[in-house]
Amino acid sequence: MGLLDGMLGNASKVDPTRIQQEFSQILAPGENVEHAYQLIRDYFVFTNKRLVLVDKQGMTGSKVEYHSIPYRSITHFSIETAGTFDLDAELKIWITGTPTPIQKLFNKKLSVYEVQAVLASYVLK
Repeated sequence: MGLLDGMLGNASKVDPTRIQQEFSQILAPGENVEHAYQLIRDYFVFTNKRLVLVDKQGMTGSKVEYHSIPYRSITHFSIETAGTFDLDAELKIWITGTPTPIQKLFNKKLSVYEVQAVLASYVLK
C-alpha cells in the first residue's frame, strides 16, 4: 500500500506473515494471523482465535491500542454499502455487553463484502 493510498483512506489486504511477525508480542501461543487488512494506519487482524482491531494514535502512530475481540463475543454484525453520493461503506460489529457497535468505514478500494465474508467465516462456526 502506498503512502497516497493511506492518506486517501484506501484499505488494502496485508500479508498475514508480516503481521504475524509485527504483532508477535500480542499473540497468544499457538495463535496465527490468517487475514489482515489495513486502513490508513489502523488494522483489522483476523487470527485463528480472535479479531484484533489496531488503532494507531497520535502524529507518529507510536501509541497503539489493540482491541481484542474473541469471535464468540460478537453477537451480530452488519454492512452498509456505499451509495451514489455516500462513497463510504460501513461495517458495524456488536459485542456482548455493549449496546453501541464498533463502526469502521471503507471506501470502494476494498470490498466491504470481502471483510464481512471473512468475519462471517469465524463468527458463524
